[in-house]
Amino acid sequence: MKQQWIDDGAVLHWQKQYEVEERTKARFFKKVIDEQKISATANMLTEQKLNREVEKQLAATGALKDSYKSYFSNLLKKPPFLIISIIPGIFMYLLLIVTSNPFIRFIFERLLQSVFVIIGVATLVFTILYISPFDPARNLLGVEATPAQIENFNKLYGLDQPYLVQLWHSLSGLFTFDLGTSFAGKEDVTQSILNKFPVTLEIALFSLLMAIAIAIPVGIISAVRPNSFIDYMFMLIALIGLSIPSFWQGLIFIMTFSLELKWFPATYNPGNWMSIVLPIVVLGTSITASIARMTRSSMLEVIHEDYIITAKAKGLSERKVITKHAIRNAMIPIITVIGLLFGGMLGGASVTEKVFNISGIGSYIVDKQFIPDIPAILGGVVYIAITISIVNMLIDILYAFFDPRIRSKMKKS
Repeated sequence: MKQQWIDDGAVLHWQKQYEVEERTKARFFKKVIDEQKISATANMLTEQKLNREVEKQLAATGALKDSYKSYFSNLLKKPPFLIISIIPGIFMYLLLIVTSNPFIRFIFERLLQSVFVIIGVATLVFTILYISPFDPARNLLGVEATPAQIENFNKLYGLDQPYLVQLWHSLSGLFTFDLGTSFAGKEDVTQSILNKFPVTLEIALFSLLMAIAIAIPVGIISAVRPNSFIDYMFMLIALIGLSIPSFWQGLIFIMTFSLELKWFPATYNPGNWMSIVLPIVVLGTSITASIARMTRSSMLEVIHEDYIITAKAKGLSERKVITKHAIRNAMIPIITVIGLLFGGMLGGASVTEKVFNISGIGSYIVDKQFIPDIPAILGGVVYIAITISIVNMLIDILYAFFDPRIRSKMKKS
């Protein structure tokens, strides 16, 4: 449109008209006529007039909206535009919330680290299974399987694809909660794990609670009365608890409390809460002993600190010194050990599950590892890794609760 105005000679006419007006204005105010300045001013006014004329013509044809306000108001009446414009805003507000609060930022960082840990664990487990000498097709189809049958099996489950392609399919399935089907039985791996994992988690949590309830008071009493008969007796029992293999302890418990005394069922039954008592005790025995020994060691170290001696010198009772000063400062290493033991307990629950015939995630992984059933093993290990990551995050939060120095560092960072 601008070029059309120029070709018609209208622009040149406007420019000459503006030059005449500028000269007339200069003569009227008795100013020196500067042709170069008059020409520049006329060019500027001509350009402005050209833009106005083009905008009028566009508005007349409907190609130009009246204003930004009316244009934006019309867009707000359209739900798709409103949704699309809100999405970036939500992420920005979430970012502001995360960065403004030190505790929320701390939790967000731990969650982000957990994602990388889970990806690393999944990659490592898949790589080990990939280079394993076991052949899933040969183990499932039998030694009499023909090469054509083995080839069809590998093609069906994608085992004939390159390493990176198989790894990508496995990792993408983790984040879409589609773990595929198992090689043996063609079970839906996600559904199988969802059915088996709660049992293992329930036993592990109750075992941990039992261990904490018993071990921490025992460790505190042993530390407060070091080298006494009670101390020696508690630590001897803890040493025995650490030394007993879980499978042997489980068999002894079944023979004693199930077959002889008939107090508890010998095998696990989801409908009978009594059947879970023996697995909880067996699984929690070793971690009870470990937590008790760590509590005693940590308390002995804290009790001899200068601030404890000062508190006693001020006349505080031994009970207040222990409960308000010693225990709180001794909890940091104890919490660390609890987190590590809980992770090991989830991974080592397979032996206890096998002894008591529990269909949990531990026994599920053990049954699948000799095939090896890659989707089933990978899914089970990743679920355990997710649980351990969540527990470790909670432990990090407990650090900040028990240690004010960590809270101050979080606020400064």
